[in-house]
Amino acid sequence: MGSETEERQSGIAEPWHCPVSRKCGGCQYLGLSYSEQLEKKERQVRETLSGIVRTEKITGMSFPYFYRNKVHAAFRRKKNGDIISGIYAEGTHKVVQADRCLIENQNADRIIQTIRSLLPSFRITIYNEDSGYGLLRHILIRTGRRTGQVLVVLVASSPVFPSKKNFIGALLKKHPEITCVVLNVNDRKTSMVLGDRNIVLFGKGYIEDILCGKIFRISPSSFYQVNPVQTEVLYRKAMQLAGLTGNETVFDAYSGIGTIGIIAADQAREVTCVELNDHAVRDAEWNARKNKASNIRFYQDDAGRFLEKMAEQGKRTDVLFMDPPRSGSTETFMHAAVRMHPDRIVYISCNPETLARDIRYFHRLGYIAECVYPVDMFPWTGSIESVCLLTEHNQGTQNHNSQNQGPQNNNSQNQGPQNNNSQNQGPQNNNSQNQGPQNHGTQNRDNQYHGTKC
Repeated sequence: MGSETEERQSGIAEPWHCPVSRKCGGCQYLGLSYSEQLEKKERQVRETLSGIVRTEKITGMSFPYFYRNKVHAAFRRKKNGDIISGIYAEGTHKVVQADRCLIENQNADRIIQTIRSLLPSFRITIYNEDSGYGLLRHILIRTGRRTGQVLVVLVASSPVFPSKKNFIGALLKKHPEITCVVLNVNDRKTSMVLGDRNIVLFGKGYIEDILCGKIFRISPSSFYQVNPVQTEVLYRKAMQLAGLTGNETVFDAYSGIGTIGIIAADQAREVTCVELNDHAVRDAEWNARKNKASNIRFYQDDAGRFLEKMAEQGKRTDVLFMDPPRSGSTETFMHAAVRMHPDRIVYISCNPETLARDIRYFHRLGYIAECVYPVDMFPWTGSIESVCLLTEHNQGTQNHNSQNQGPQNNNSQNQGPQNNNSQNQGPQNNNSQNQGPQNHGTQNRDNQYHGTKC
């Protein structure tokens, strides 16, 4: 992995000229200076949320280049037999050759070029999506920014990889910094990059990275923010808005590999996390043990469904973290959330439009948005991340426990959150304690807190 010092000496000039920018379409703001990008993104958030919530100044990067710790490459064989690697042209599955990218980890790009150069000598065929013939479909590189560890994922259509030991040996000779190599088997006709089966060819099958002082395991399919520098900025702001004192119960929805929940665990009495992806849940449990976080529990379930079950049981929580996908949250989830009467909801959003929509719905349910902080997680692109604080409006007349309000709940009141595994199963344990968070907050504390963090 190239160090930040090495990256700063890369001779970056603005505006950056990318020969494939029009075909790729990933970096929509290449024609703007970085300061102009920040102004445009802050204005976008401010205008989208105008009349809804106060928008604070955006936080940008000091060095907004080569930040992506996850790099994906597709391959294509040209008519003359040459193999190229790169990205898909926007809106297509046509591979456009790209050996270097302004936003991708530089060493990851170099490893991909090395793999491409090794393919002919090992007679490894390139998968053809139309015919279904060929072996190598994709390469995925994941890098730990703090640790320097590198995970190489070879996505193939078959578990039979010719001369794999010699191939790995040749790759490691060129790149001894590689920590592990995994063969991911994707034998289906699908546009999805990864299949369900992983075969470890070298190393442990995962890498570790450090985020906000905590160690996290990253496996091929686990979600981990692609810009760790700005993720720390975003999460520290989220923790500040949460106002944790050590006495609170915390609920972390859409929890992934447990980053937010584990960071919050040091400052909370207990934390409950829910995530649908089973691979991510297993990584989250390992992460909790690695960080000695004994006050956190993980459940594999849909976040909205799980929260409904907890609300039906009368569970309450002090602080709710939510980090939904770009499409935003659902009315079912938000309605169940307010029935748990959190003092504070910390909403991490990657889409100002759906954030505005969800804030309006929360307002109807008696919660008001106090402030929103934009963070530039994806320089040179049109994407923007924000973190927003919502608090319960004590003067409201909403009865959040009424089953006649909001989306219908089809779950039986006798059905609690399901805990699928026993504690004897090690890393596959989703925790045996079927205990939802209890509310130990008071209305007076909420009055004292109201507005002080924004």
